[in-house]
Amino acid sequence: MKALCDGNALAEAIGKAIKAVSTRTTDPILGNIKIDAARGTLTLTATDNELTVETSIVADVPEEGSILVPGKLFNDFTRKLIGERIELDFTSGKFALYYADSSSEFACIPADEFPEVPKVSDEQSFTLSQKNFKDLVGKVTFSVCQDDARPVLKGVLLEIEGDSVTAVALDGYRLAKCVKEIRSATSSISAIVPARCLNEISKMMDDSDDDVKLLIDKSRLQVDLGHTTLTTVLISGEFVPYRNIIRTSFETVVTVPCEQFADSLERSMLLSRDDRSNPVRFEIGERRLNVSLVSGMGNMNENIPVLTTGPDLTIAFNAKYFIELLRVCGTDSINIKFNSPADPCVIEPNGGTEDFLYLILPVRIN
Repeated sequence: MKALCDGNALAEAIGKAIKAVSTRTTDPILGNIKIDAARGTLTLTATDNELTVETSIVADVPEEGSILVPGKLFNDFTRKLIGERIELDFTSGKFALYYADSSSEFACIPADEFPEVPKVSDEQSFTLSQKNFKDLVGKVTFSVCQDDARPVLKGVLLEIEGDSVTAVALDGYRLAKCVKEIRSATSSISAIVPARCLNEISKMMDDSDDDVKLLIDKSRLQVDLGHTTLTTVLISGEFVPYRNIIRTSFETVVTVPCEQFADSLERSMLLSRDDRSNPVRFEIGERRLNVSLVSGMGNMNENIPVLTTGPDLTIAFNAKYFIELLRVCGTDSINIKFNSPADPCVIEPNGGTEDFLYLILPVRIN
């Protein structure tokens, strides 16, 4: 194998592939990046058996071939070579890089030991804008479960029906739901996708209105972004019947300004830094939301002007759950809906068509 390419392009391609290089595996092969040189193209592939990234750049290829190189080392090394014209050479039994008046050699492995890149048929697919996909992912993935004992809840449920896609994530204490318009779909589709993989796919998109097409079969989801293709396995199992959890009628509704609310909650987190289980208390009255906390580091008592309908209420929550949703909700104010101190609250944007919905369980207080 022999190929010549731009150092910037190579570093960028390796930076994409490294996202799928396994860091926790018993299979050392998965710690490598596969390099294929053929027909004026250099293709880099990495997989951890959950996420697979395949990305290509333009190259001069005097001699075709394939090789496996250590992923992390190769990524760290090539990031220091941007701006150089690089020659990759594996013609003498050793893998070498030539740049400027210098050269370096790397340990390598035969490429035939690398897993086959999975292919997904286009029988089932849906299309939406990249902007909508990024927003959809950003508004729900932070709510997935981190417990390996419940693998289904480490994924995001995607439901494609009609002209919209609904994404749902929950961890047993909170639920996040977001609905976005799609431009086309072959059929109704339901799939559970690992949240980590959705985040990596989202990072490689931009905030444009350009279409992105997602292919789904029984076991995988695949996205083609031009020079880069990302494939993720789907999580098998039954997702929680989330519609049964979300109530539709409420006694007390509070309209809260997001920025002021978030600042107050951030201050409460500072005081409960050494005791994350210490809840923040909300006392809801007419035109006032009192946010208070008592901890070993100090006490806090703040009033936020709000619009309120329904009876007064005192209830407590883990402040972290509200802070995380306020960071991504993208609206000036929210409506928080309550029934009792023991029932979960529901949060929706104030005004306009519903885009997101969050549900948070309260913490018991004396």
